[in-house]
Amino acid sequence: MKKITITLLALLAVCGGCNDDDFLNREPKNILLTDQIFANEQLTLSAIADLYDRYPDFQRTDRWYEFTNFDEAFASNFGDYFRHQNQEYNYDSWNYWDYGYLRDINLFIQQCGQSTALAPAVKDRFLAEARFIRAGVYFELVKRMGGVPLILEPLTYDFSGDATSLRNPRKKESEIYDFIISEMEAIQTALPDNPATKLRATKAAALALEARAALYAGSIARYGANTPQVSLPGGEVGIPAERATGYYQTALKAAQAITGYLLYQKNTTSLSDNFANLFLDKANNPEVIFAYDYKLKSGKVVGWTLDNSPLTSAEEGTNGGRLNPSLNLVQSFEKLDNTFAPLPIADAAGSPIYYSNPAELFAGRDARLAGTVLYPGSSFKGKPVDIWAGYRLGNGSVVTADKPGGQKTLPGGTTPVAVVGLDGPVDGLEFTAQSGFYVRKYMDPAVGSAQIGTQSEVWWVRYRYAEVLLNAAEAAFELGQKSVAADFMNQVRARAGLTKPLTANDITFDRIVHERKVELAFEGHELWDYKRWRLAHVVWNGVSADLTKNPGKADEPSTRVFGLWPYKVYNPGQPNDGKWVFQQVLPSRVTNAHRFRLGNYYSFISDEIRTNNPQIVRNPNQ
Repeated sequence: MKKITITLLALLAVCGGCNDDDFLNREPKNILLTDQIFANEQLTLSAIADLYDRYPDFQRTDRWYEFTNFDEAFASNFGDYFRHQNQEYNYDSWNYWDYGYLRDINLFIQQCGQSTALAPAVKDRFLAEARFIRAGVYFELVKRMGGVPLILEPLTYDFSGDATSLRNPRKKESEIYDFIISEMEAIQTALPDNPATKLRATKAAALALEARAALYAGSIARYGANTPQVSLPGGEVGIPAERATGYYQTALKAAQAITGYLLYQKNTTSLSDNFANLFLDKANNPEVIFAYDYKLKSGKVVGWTLDNSPLTSAEEGTNGGRLNPSLNLVQSFEKLDNTFAPLPIADAAGSPIYYSNPAELFAGRDARLAGTVLYPGSSFKGKPVDIWAGYRLGNGSVVTADKPGGQKTLPGGTTPVAVVGLDGPVDGLEFTAQSGFYVRKYMDPAVGSAQIGTQSEVWWVRYRYAEVLLNAAEAAFELGQKSVAADFMNQVRARAGLTKPLTANDITFDRIVHERKVELAFEGHELWDYKRWRLAHVVWNGVSADLTKNPGKADEPSTRVFGLWPYKVYNPGQPNDGKWVFQQVLPSRVTNAHRFRLGNYYSFISDEIRTNNPQIVRNPNQ
C-alpha cells in the first residue's frame, strides 16, 4: 500500500502507545495513508507546505555568510575570514543534486492526481503548485549543474539487483530550460491570478520563473561563445547561439504578461527608506510576487538582523555586524546625473577632500545606496551608527585604538576621549564595520529582532516586480529594442531618485549589468548573473586588482573587497579642524584574490553519483 509519511506535528497529535504483542498488527498512527491525505484539503495543503519549505536557495538571509563569497561584502567574523583568503573556488562549490526531493514532488503529483475526493479546481491548483516547485528545483539544478536527468515520475527499485531502469542520462542544458518554460506555460491557468497571494505559486510567480529561466538560457546561448571551452559535445553544457533570440523573446513576453503588480512606493518623502521598507512590508506589498516567509508565532524566525546589527543598536551581546558591504558595491551606486564615479575622497593632486559630516560624502547618489547600506552618518533603529576609525592629526598621523569606543588623550589634551567609533572599524576585529559599512537591506527595525530568543520574521523575497522589469529590459536590449529597454529601466530608476531618463542610446550591456548589481544587491543574483553572461572568470580572475575607477564597466576585475574608513580631523586652530576625511583600505584579512575558473561555471558532479550511474557525464574543465 502506498503511503506518504508526513511530519506528525504538522498534521495530528501523537497517539497513545501500544503493547509489543499487537504492534505489528495495528495501523500506524503516525503515518497517513495516501487516500487519507488526498481526501482532505487541509492535509494536502500540509503536504505541499512541506514541499514549499524545502525549496532551495543558495543565498538567503538565514545564511548571511554566503553573501561574502564574492565582492559584495566582507565577512567580519573570525570563522569566515577564509572567504577572503582562498585563492580559488572549489569545483564542487554551489553544487546541488537532490533527487530525493524531486521524488517526493513526483509522488505528490502522482498521488494527488489520482485523488477523486478533492474538488477539481482545488486538485488542479495543488497539482500546478507542485509542478511549479518541481520546475523551480530543476531551475536550481540546471543553473548550477547544467543538463541533468529529467525525472517526472517516482522511480521504484524492484530489488532485482539490476538498477539499469533507474539510470537516466543527463538531458541537454537547453532541454531542461525548455521543460521549465513549457511547464510554466502549462500551469498558469490553474494557478490563482491574485497579487495578494505571496507565499504560494500564482500565475505571476509562474510567469516570473519563466521569464528568469528564459533570460538565463538566452544569455548562455548568446555569451557562451566567449567561453567555447565551457561546453560538452552532447549539449549537457552549453546552448547553441541560434537559440538566443527565441529565449529572449520568451523572457520578454512572459515578463510583459505579469499584471496587477507595481513598484513599492509607499514613502515618497524618503526614497531610501522606501526602498528599505520594500523588503520589510508584508501588508499589501504591491511589488512582492513570491516569498519565503518567517513567523514569530510559529517559532520560524531568521537571524539576519541578529547577525548583522551594528554594535550601537545591538539588543543582545556584541556579535552582530558580521556582513560588511564592500566599497566595491558602494561606489557602484551612481550619481543622480546618471554618471559613474568613485566616491570623491581626494582631489586631482591626491590631497584629501574635507567634509563637514561623514554622510556628506554619500550625498547626491542613487537612493538605493542608503536603502541597501548603512554608511557613516546613517541611523538604524533610531540610533546613529558610530563608524569612524580615529583622529587624523595635522601632520597626517592617526590616533586610534584597538577596540570600539577606545579612548586616548589627544595631543594638548588632558583627559582621554574616544578615538574610534563604537562600531569601529578596527582592522581584524570581528563584528566591527571593518569595511566601514554595515548592511541595511532586510534589516528588521522591530524591537527584539536582534535578540537570540526572538529574532526576526522578515521574509525572503524570491521574485519581485522590479526584477521582472529588469528582466524585460535585458531581454528587450538583447532583441535590439533599446527604447523598450530604456522604458523598463527608467521605471525602476525613477523610484531611486534617478529622474533623468535614460534614452535608447544610453542602453548598453554595461548599463544592464550595473542596474542589476545595485537594484538586486544581497538578493542572490550576482553569482548566477555573472555565470550566465560568462563574465565570472573575467571579474573574479584571481589577480589582486586595485579597486576599479570605472564602476560602470561590466567586465572590470573585482577580486578583493575594499573598505572606506572615515577619520575626524584634529588640528586645533586650523580651518579643517573637526571636519572629516576618508581613506580607502584593504582589510588586512583579505589576503588573496577571488579566482573563478572555467571549471566553476558548472559544479562538479560527485564521483559517487557518476559511479552509481555511469551514464552521467562529467562537467568540463574539472
